[in-house]
Amino acid sequence: MAIEGSLAAEERQEQLLSTLRQESRVQIEEAAERFGVHPMTIRRALKTLEKSGRARLVRGGAVYVGTEEFTVRQSRALTAKRNIAEKLKSLIVEHDSVGFDASSTVYCLAEDMPEISPPLVVTYGIHTFQALQHGANRQTILSGGELDPRTGSLVGLVAQKAIEGFTLSCCVLSTNALDPDAGTMEPTIEEAGMKFSLAQASSRVILAIDSTKLSQRSAVRSIGLSQIDVIVTELEVNDNRLDPYRDVVELQ
Repeated sequence: MAIEGSLAAEERQEQLLSTLRQESRVQIEEAAERFGVHPMTIRRALKTLEKSGRARLVRGGAVYVGTEEFTVRQSRALTAKRNIAEKLKSLIVEHDSVGFDASSTVYCLAEDMPEISPPLVVTYGIHTFQALQHGANRQTILSGGELDPRTGSLVGLVAQKAIEGFTLSCCVLSTNALDPDAGTMEPTIEEAGMKFSLAQASSRVILAIDSTKLSQRSAVRSIGLSQIDVIVTELEVNDNRLDPYRDVVELQ
């Protein structure tokens, strides 16, 4: 009976993960009714998925935090990302070389770069590289590497070495989750490595992140809070959700 119960729990967890991947969210009460179990049973299963970096518990359920296709990420929290991009414009014009990650948040900035913009931009994001081909006259460099077709990122040792070969005055990156103690966190080792390399190559690190990712956790640590110079969100600077970071980094 114990083995059967364990198998049933594993199957239920896999089905919950499948639902999260397809629908991005699971409601505890709905899932409990679907499986015919107590809501606490669903919550425990989702907590296990959270510990493995594949889900994040929210009020009433959980949301998917695994690797997603770029087009899916691009459409999420779009208004917040556009507000963040507006704030970022004034922060990058003073720099002569900038690194961009492959995030959908930074892509919003790449789509609408200011006329007076850095003459050199380096990125490992294919979508971001394509967006930077329009507008002002600048040199845009795309790193080599292995393509992760789900994210539009070029990752791996070749991509990391390419990024680390530059001395950038600034980089702009986002993250899957930001924890006050652990710093930025990503769903994959490859993505965490790319963002770490970008930060290492840059004199100044700007983290662009929408508020849904604040005080959250994911599977793999990437950049410590001490390595970040500025955090840019869509929030007002005095918003209490920014309190855990207020004494550590500049807020915009």
